[in-house]
Amino acid sequence: MPNQSQRIVTAVLIGAAFLAGIDLFIVNVAFDQIGRDFDGAGLTELSWILNAYAVVYAALLVPMGRLADRAGQKRGFVAGMMLFIAASLACGFAPGIWWLVGFRVVQAIGAAAMTPASLGLLLATVAPEKRASSARLWALTGAVAAALGPALGGGLVQLSWQWAFWINLPVGLLLVAGALRYVPDVRHNEGTPLPDLAGAVVLAVSVGALVLGLVQASDWGWTSARVLGAFSVSVLGMVVFARRTLRHPSPIIAPALLAVPAFRWANVATLVFNTGFGASLLGAILWLQQAWSYGALQTGLAIAIGPLAVPVTSVLAHRLTPHARPGHMVAAGSLIFGASALWQALALSPTPAYWTAFLPAWVLGGVGVGLAMPNLLAAAASTLPPAQVSTGGGVVTMARQVGLVLGVSMLVTMVDKPDHEAAFTQAWCAIAVCAALSALAALRLSSVTTATAARQLAMAERS
Repeated sequence: MPNQSQRIVTAVLIGAAFLAGIDLFIVNVAFDQIGRDFDGAGLTELSWILNAYAVVYAALLVPMGRLADRAGQKRGFVAGMMLFIAASLACGFAPGIWWLVGFRVVQAIGAAAMTPASLGLLLATVAPEKRASSARLWALTGAVAAALGPALGGGLVQLSWQWAFWINLPVGLLLVAGALRYVPDVRHNEGTPLPDLAGAVVLAVSVGALVLGLVQASDWGWTSARVLGAFSVSVLGMVVFARRTLRHPSPIIAPALLAVPAFRWANVATLVFNTGFGASLLGAILWLQQAWSYGALQTGLAIAIGPLAVPVTSVLAHRLTPHARPGHMVAAGSLIFGASALWQALALSPTPAYWTAFLPAWVLGGVGVGLAMPNLLAAAASTLPPAQVSTGGGVVTMARQVGLVLGVSMLVTMVDKPDHEAAFTQAWCAIAVCAALSALAALRLSSVTTATAARQLAMAERS
């Protein structure tokens, strides 16, 4: 492929990852305006604007990746993008909070179709030796998008909260035009059985029930019948999903993939790191708006400075230590991110002190994210053959989205209390614990070399 065409293809596919990633968090700073427009909806109801999107997105990433491998990744990418654009338009016209949540679900279906296809198409168009670096770039774009979402949302909210969704229309249509003209099609596994779509529904219900119990526990009571019922549905759903995974001819997550320790530990690290990351990002926004009375634009700009450290750290780290194992980079980044959370817990107070109390720790957190997040996907993708890249990438991205959902749920549950300062201190400490667990999982990941992981995958597929 000519260099110019390759650059356009890369820009289109990376742009899609950016769009799907930024939409997870662009609405965070719009919560206050949306709540006022929809009869004063509270934080619990508003959190479902994020959680409904993330739950459905997480549950459908893998089956959509499998369908794209089977029917054509370009077709899946374009179809997902068009559905995402249409749902974004509908979100802006939603007449009520639960209409908006419903349109977000449709939006998530489109995002789940285009995301794994974009990764599969990107890695199929580059040389094998560039696959890991391309995966890092793809993952880095998603990390930057998620972190910069509040800044962009803060600017758009000055027009109206609807523009937090309508901005997807011009960008999405431009990406569709580029994909139709320049992106080649890639197919793997033609003629294989359809993936277990019923299993995907079971997974979505299970994760959704867990989130429902976590978010509503403060209102309903941790020992109430409704909360215990939600947790019971979640556990039962996970049991059913595990049985289907072992017995279905084309399960959502191939047991052979999870049998590879490097891939398994990469997903564990991804899950727990993003639990802390999701809680940290929403926690910072809520603190600035609720404790320090920042407006939407001021909050977005205050948040934006920290994420500038993410791409700078990632680029410098790989130039200075090109042979470092991804697991070691993830562990270092996780520990730095955890240290930033503890710094926030000690430094923040009701008296606004952005430059001295908030920003230094926030920038340090960006350094940790820049080391950890891009290397999580690179560590997993580098062990997979081309025919498994979309599916494996979907599994890792699913782990990331489930982590973000759990992080948001954990944060909402912990801070929805009268004593904000004590509640946020506990939340920052919980984020630090997540970071420490991520570091431990990453060290286990580093104990397995890429060559060993490839042999283990081959043996698991033959068994």
